[in-house]
Amino acid sequence: MSDTVSGLLTIGVLVAALAAAHVPLGGWMAKVFTDERDWRVESLVYRLCRVDPRSEQRWGSYAVAVLGFSVVGIVLLFLLIALQGVLPLARGASMHLDTALNTAVSFVTNTNWQSYAGEAGASPVVQALGLTVQNFVSPAVGLAVAIALVRGLVRSNGTGIGNFWVDLVRGTVRVLLPVALVGAVVLLLGGVVQNLAAPTSVTTLDGGQQVVQGGLVASQEAIKMLGTNGGGYFNANSAHPFENPTPLTNLVEIFLMLVVPFSLPRTYGILVGDRRQGVAVLGFMATLWGLLVAVVTWAEVSAASGPLGGMEGKEVRFGSWASALFGASTTGTSTGAVNSMHESYSALGGGGALFGMLLGEVAPGGVGTGLYGALLLAVLTVFLSGLMVGRTPELLGKQIGRREITLTALALLVMPALVLSLTGIAMVAPIVSSQMLASGPHGLTEVMYAYTSASNNNGSAFAGLSADTPYLNLTLALAMLLGRFVPIVLTLALAGSLVAQRRRPTSAGTLPTHTPTFAGLFVAVAVVVTGLTFFPALALGPLAEALA
Repeated sequence: MSDTVSGLLTIGVLVAALAAAHVPLGGWMAKVFTDERDWRVESLVYRLCRVDPRSEQRWGSYAVAVLGFSVVGIVLLFLLIALQGVLPLARGASMHLDTALNTAVSFVTNTNWQSYAGEAGASPVVQALGLTVQNFVSPAVGLAVAIALVRGLVRSNGTGIGNFWVDLVRGTVRVLLPVALVGAVVLLLGGVVQNLAAPTSVTTLDGGQQVVQGGLVASQEAIKMLGTNGGGYFNANSAHPFENPTPLTNLVEIFLMLVVPFSLPRTYGILVGDRRQGVAVLGFMATLWGLLVAVVTWAEVSAASGPLGGMEGKEVRFGSWASALFGASTTGTSTGAVNSMHESYSALGGGGALFGMLLGEVAPGGVGTGLYGALLLAVLTVFLSGLMVGRTPELLGKQIGRREITLTALALLVMPALVLSLTGIAMVAPIVSSQMLASGPHGLTEVMYAYTSASNNNGSAFAGLSADTPYLNLTLALAMLLGRFVPIVLTLALAGSLVAQRRRPTSAGTLPTHTPTFAGLFVAVAVVVTGLTFFPALALGPLAEALA
């Protein structure tokens, strides 16, 4: 079987699996967040935390709960990392304080940027009690915010958008935990390790010595992908044979990172009472993801002659097709895991991965973040379309007025402002230029990729940039914090503004938002806005390198 046929079959199997999971998982998540009853374990958590599960929160209280929970998570994770040397199973793992702060911020913000070598920087205790826990609750936060925004669209003349603590617990207990458990078992059967074996020294084929370390990898790998987290147990991430040993486990991991984001449009359609709305959002996400996969795959397969294309920085067991599929999916979501080195991609391949993040990671985006990011773009599309055709800008019967479009625009501008400003400062700072492997266009791409990854809470990197320095650790942490929480607060404010409105009935003057025409406009707005914002920087980086 040729590599092309194998690659196309892999993509076909992946799409079929995602399609099979779309209806049941999307329907289940809709039931989870509308269920009037609590599970026993949930009721126990509410009693321990003194939470009234029947109480409703205004958007401000919801935002304070999100921020408070995340700040406490950062502090506890930072202390756990800083003190890991005196905890059991330390195994010599350690981090500088600035690296520990960067890591704590990274995992709490669902970024999972790693300025450290996984097996050397974090002990098994930190991996299991710190990083894996955040791998569950940080995507649950994003999922809760998305559901709160949908409630703002559905409800009328109210103030409450839900209860953050209930949404957080239900998203963790009913969605992420059971799917991650099944995923971990599948990965374990596929050869991913799950043990606490002490590091051992083995003899390599050339007679040298290499230290091999195990760990609780399968359990972390499953939620790492399912929660669109991306932090690797080992430094090589999903290129490591203990994390991703075979093409089959590679396909399973890609499926896990895409399944929740691609199922959430179904949830959205059910919750708003019009499944066609969910189909339009799904079409938007799928179109962008398909374009990214096509561009990155074409670039990498065409990068060199031979049946496997450009294999620099790629695992032989995966090849160019599976590596490109993984790379486009991980940057189209907020996962950031890698099974090949994006630094070694061709100029257009690496540029395609970068563009996937610059879109705002809505193709299909992260758990929850992809849906609310897409809905922000839908609000912008409705507003622009209404201006063009002279119709009142409305989304699902809610008018898009000055307050709504202002909140939407501010939320969408946070990431570009962070990326362009921090990249510009870094390019003239000797403290950063000394850490760059390359110069010229590729060097610019290295730095821009890092700040794009941090600001979008992705976590992947062009590994040529040596980012474990105090300046880069702190500025990247700042980008993660602002890139995560400023849009969340603005999104919740938008939900509060929408929920206060009366839902208007559809009229002849209402712009339909479920048609293929609107879906096409939806895609065009995302691409055009990204292009207009970042084209000069892309022209100086990956495009200049490709034309050189």
